Amino acid sequence: MRLQPENQGNNTVAGLYIHVPFCIQKCPYCDFYSVTDLSKVKAFVQALQREISLTKTYGLQFDTIYLGGGTPSVLNRGQIEEILKSVYSRFSFSQDIEITIEVNPGTLFLNSLEAFIRHGINRINIGIQSFYNQNLRFLQRIHSAQQACEAIDMTRKAGVENLGLDLIYGLPNQSRKYWLKDLKKAISYEPEHISCYMLTYEQGTLLHEWRQQGRFTPLDEDMVRRLFEDTISFLKEAGYAQYEISNFSRKKAFRSRHNQKYWSHAPYVGLGPSAHSFIRPMRWWNYHNLKDYLQVLESGLLPIGNSEDLTPNQLMLESIFLGLRTSSGIETLRFKKEYGIDFSHHFSPILERLQAQNLLSVSDERCVLTLEGMIFSDTIAKMFAEFIAELSDSS
Repeated sequence: MRLQPENQGNNTVAGLYIHVPFCIQKCPYCDFYSVTDLSKVKAFVQALQREISLTKTYGLQFDTIYLGGGTPSVLNRGQIEEILKSVYSRFSFSQDIEITIEVNPGTLFLNSLEAFIRHGINRINIGIQSFYNQNLRFLQRIHSAQQACEAIDMTRKAGVENLGLDLIYGLPNQSRKYWLKDLKKAISYEPEHISCYMLTYEQGTLLHEWRQQGRFTPLDEDMVRRLFEDTISFLKEAGYAQYEISNFSRKKAFRSRHNQKYWSHAPYVGLGPSAHSFIRPMRWWNYHNLKDYLQVLESGLLPIGNSEDLTPNQLMLESIFLGLRTSSGIETLRFKKEYGIDFSHHFSPILERLQAQNLLSVSDERCVLTLEGMIFSDTIAKMFAEFIAELSDSS
């Protein structure tokens, strides 16, 4: 498959994502691609190194590496080292590089953490999800609340200075009292970054199936909304600034530089099964299956499953709904530079409606969702999509 993204030039700074598709146990709410057959780990690492050697660099310089999954911490120290060495030798990196690895408290060891740091990893993100065993059992996490606390202590002992914690809210029967206790416990460790994700029921997940079967009653939407509002106000008071709907940091320097690339439409290259890449105007993605991924690389080809050449309208719509997720919102001058459109004038009918409902704040410089708007961000994105489609049909 021939890909022809624009040559970005050496001044464009990109992100590199590596998908490690292994988990000890599949979480029922997760719709990311993963497998539990750990006997394939060695073959995967070898195939990934082949993919790295075959991947074009497109004239890009990278300033972030993100090892996600799955559970990257199921790999041993030697395998992580092999992957990073291959990456360092193939791609060009800036000196000030952010390297993140996602870890699970149930697969984390002090000697591994120390090795991660030696190999340049400088940001650890722990999938805590909750400090209550009852919640962890519902989510079928392999760790306990005690292991969650021990994992955080371990990262600090290893010398980690940029620590992120992931939490999930909106579980069935969850109360404000216990969600706030989760938040209080999290900030007691003074992590540099906290991500708070609302529990969703994605098609194809076990959790969605259980919901359809009536095995539990989802939390009332009004309560989920209240928990979201509580999250923002509590973390703000604790010194954590919200910079994206689900993400909070103590300082601007501790924001996830890698994830900001997705929200700002910056280029990124994805490696590993199911990983996506984006270099304007192209998006492509790898086979969503470990078996196919391994077989294609064994034959000496890149494991690209499919690709799409995004139209200007598609790129514009993505810029809108990604930008609206962030505290910076949509920067009108940048928007005009990229698309040749005066944002405030072009979208005035929809902006006026959203402003009247206190869902959007519009100034000369930017357009930002209000707190109320964040709650309805998906609905607002659909409104923009329909508006753009109507204009396209009439032109």
